[in-house]
Amino acid sequence: MRLTLKRHRDSRGTAATSIDVEVTPLPSGTVELRYHVSGIISDLRIPPQAVANRTDALWRHTCFEAFIRAPQSAAYYELNFSPSTEWAAYRFSGYRDGMKIAQDIGPPRTKLASNSAEFELQTSFELGQLLPDLPSNAKRHLGLSAVVEQANGDMSYWALVHPPGKPDFHHPDCFAHTLPAMGAP
Repeated sequence: MRLTLKRHRDSRGTAATSIDVEVTPLPSGTVELRYHVSGIISDLRIPPQAVANRTDALWRHTCFEAFIRAPQSAAYYELNFSPSTEWAAYRFSGYRDGMKIAQDIGPPRTKLASNSAEFELQTSFELGQLLPDLPSNAKRHLGLSAVVEQANGDMSYWALVHPPGKPDFHHPDCFAHTLPAMGAP
């Protein structure tokens, strides 16, 4: 399924003109995300590729994010994917509360591609590692977002849904897509 992210009204960066995300849940329990950024790619600050290490504060620069929670639950995971291939995974007990590094999650598999009009980050991760107490036949709610930095330092903030006020990807309203149960069509 291809989903379109919306630019937050307070964003200053304009080089990225659209961001779509292809979400592909696979029967194996893997979820594949392909973030497609269109615009003037040469005006974006794309971090150079590095070793795929776990790193904090990736959201301060160009970064793609996924938030996952179980229905009827306040607990959720935040996954960050940088074009550098650095990544992060956090577990929260509630809205911006109880943040811990999710040590049980291994590195995602990330691939990059770009040309003058589009940048693509493809990543995949094992859904079974997230919310392991949730039965495999349960649905999960997904929030998708992106922070895009321009070469001049201006930032734009993108999400499926923006709640009122400043950009806030953790807000419960942002979990706007439902992933089918693992193994479901």
